[in-house]
Amino acid sequence: MDLMQLDKRLDSTEQVVEEIMRIHRSLPPRPGIDEVEAAKGLIDNVDKEDQSCFEAIAKQRKPSEVPGELFMVLQDMKRGFVQFRSREQKREALKLLDLESTHSMFDDFIQRASNCIASPSSSNGSVPSRPPPAPAPKTATATPSSLYFSEKAPVRPKDMVSRDDSFMTNTKPSLYGDAFAAPRKPQVLDSTFTAGKFAGNDGEKLSLIKLASLIEVSAKKATQDINLQNKLTDQVEWLPDSIGKLSSLISLDMSENHIVVLPNTIGGLTSLTKLDLHSNRIGQLPESIGELLNLVYLNLGSNQLSSLPSAFSRLVKLEELDLSCNNLPILPESIGSLVSLKKLDVETNDIEEIPHSIGGCSSLKELRADYNKLKALPEAIGKITTLETLSVRYNNIRQLPTTMSSLASLRELDVSFNELESVPESLCFATTLVKLNVGNNFGDMISLPRSIGNLEMLEELDISNNQIRVLPESFKMLTKLRVFRAQENPLQVPPRDIAEKGPQAVVQYMNDLVEARNAKSQMVKPKKSWVQMCFFSKSNKRKQSSMEIV
Repeated sequence: MDLMQLDKRLDSTEQVVEEIMRIHRSLPPRPGIDEVEAAKGLIDNVDKEDQSCFEAIAKQRKPSEVPGELFMVLQDMKRGFVQFRSREQKREALKLLDLESTHSMFDDFIQRASNCIASPSSSNGSVPSRPPPAPAPKTATATPSSLYFSEKAPVRPKDMVSRDDSFMTNTKPSLYGDAFAAPRKPQVLDSTFTAGKFAGNDGEKLSLIKLASLIEVSAKKATQDINLQNKLTDQVEWLPDSIGKLSSLISLDMSENHIVVLPNTIGGLTSLTKLDLHSNRIGQLPESIGELLNLVYLNLGSNQLSSLPSAFSRLVKLEELDLSCNNLPILPESIGSLVSLKKLDVETNDIEEIPHSIGGCSSLKELRADYNKLKALPEAIGKITTLETLSVRYNNIRQLPTTMSSLASLRELDVSFNELESVPESLCFATTLVKLNVGNNFGDMISLPRSIGNLEMLEELDISNNQIRVLPESFKMLTKLRVFRAQENPLQVPPRDIAEKGPQAVVQYMNDLVEARNAKSQMVKPKKSWVQMCFFSKSNKRKQSSMEIV
């Protein structure tokens, strides 16, 4: 509002009314009741978080080799940082509550002005010299019920509600009481909420207070789907406790933000079936994650997890679990309790061993454990007869378990970039294999299993960068092979020029080679029998001569 207009001369009641309306319109739009409740809840959460941080700092003990004063400086700096962060997190919430307090105060002014206009003593056009005393202005700590208007306040007509909820009209200001109805932000009518409704038109990301407001509104509207992928500001590192109110939520996407910690109240999302938190900075999961009993899809990829809570075993309906790109050194034994799990991705971690309990994942179809520190696969892997895809690239595996023969559904196996010395013959009983990659191993693999021809469904085979010189004769049976990579091998059978012509040329070469050997073998056998006959004939003559001499 222009300060020069504060001294504007007003000569009539109508001008005074217009000035009152103009000043009222100059206020920013009034926050909704849900936003006010969210702001209060947010401040409470921040205060609780601060208290926890202060207690944790107080419990820290000075190392014996660190000077006491230096350690005190460190603790004071930590407390100062907590206070600074607290002010930053509460800044917008306090501003919103201050705006609500101002609107409440203006409500009282409008009510007083309305009483003046409606008073019989003003029928001559003049305003009473002394208006009725005004009630004390409401503060930001007022109860939610006090944020509504008085029942005596007149209702404003519909034509006076603008798009941005400013108090406006196209007609000349009225002198009746309804002209002073205090504006209230219209409630959202639809049940689908997106970040755009709480952010600016320019794609501005949600602050913590706006996130809290969205949660409050969504909880009251029983929203089922919230997508906030890459929609939160960098300062939003934790979720408000009020998220536990979203008991009707089915799908929640908070991926690609900067969330560091999840509240314990996350367990309140009892209807949730899909939770996507990938690409955040979450270092630990609360035990309450185990209360999400209806969860079917969980993506925790690209975070900073170093362990999983024991309550993870309760997620028995989980079908897809992504733990890739974290800092997990092990998988807990409880992973075997996930009997409905169909897809498990743990690639790019520090895992040295897959637990024997993996055999309990009786529905598992896809297991990806690339880029880890695995030295072997458990024998229990053979119990997963539903397994279709197994990828363990870039590990330290030296041999495959013999139970691989039991994988009756296996279609894809990738054990490239390991330390394999050989491929077990038992693998050739997994006759459903379509893709097999044993290339780029560093264990001096010199041969393929003799019965590789049993894999008659095989379409892609990669043996590149090994020490294989001769392909087994059964290779001729791989008639469906359409991709064959054998570069960087000292191949002699077949010759390199044949291998470069493609997989079917190799298959045909091996077939011709075997037939030629068989044919040669058939030609050699009669000659050997004729020599034997001559030998026996000479022997008989000698015997007969000896008898005649006698």
